[in-house]
Amino acid sequence: MDEAALRDAERRLGRRLPGSLADVLRENGGVVDAYGTDVVWPLERIVEENLLFWSGEAFAGLCMPFDPLLFFGDNGGGDQFALVVRPERNDVFVWEHETDSRVWVAGTIDEYLRRALAEDGDAGGDWWR
Repeated sequence: MDEAALRDAERRLGRRLPGSLADVLRENGGVVDAYGTDVVWPLERIVEENLLFWSGEAFAGLCMPFDPLLFFGDNGGGDQFALVVRPERNDVFVWEHETDSRVWVAGTIDEYLRRALAEDGDAGGDWWR
């Protein structure tokens, strides 16, 4: 992943990508687990998904606001992982789509990746429970 693509994504999002996420994208361009799940989405998907979530139109009245979150991956079953970007934090949360809850799952992206990619970590895609 080159710097120009990262800067363009930040311009489109209207905010900076957290450094830890940008580092993963520079190194790998995204991360897929052994089951084919996008643990970290490619950059273009990160942009598209967040612009949709932040627009408010698709989720108006159904969910708490998504503005403080930057989604970057999922579990393959509808739940999505995000960093808190307002105020910026290193913590990773999961948005459980069925209940609109936001649950802490890891203190850093590195911890999130270790847990999400652990061989025994797949419990129907709900490894954080």
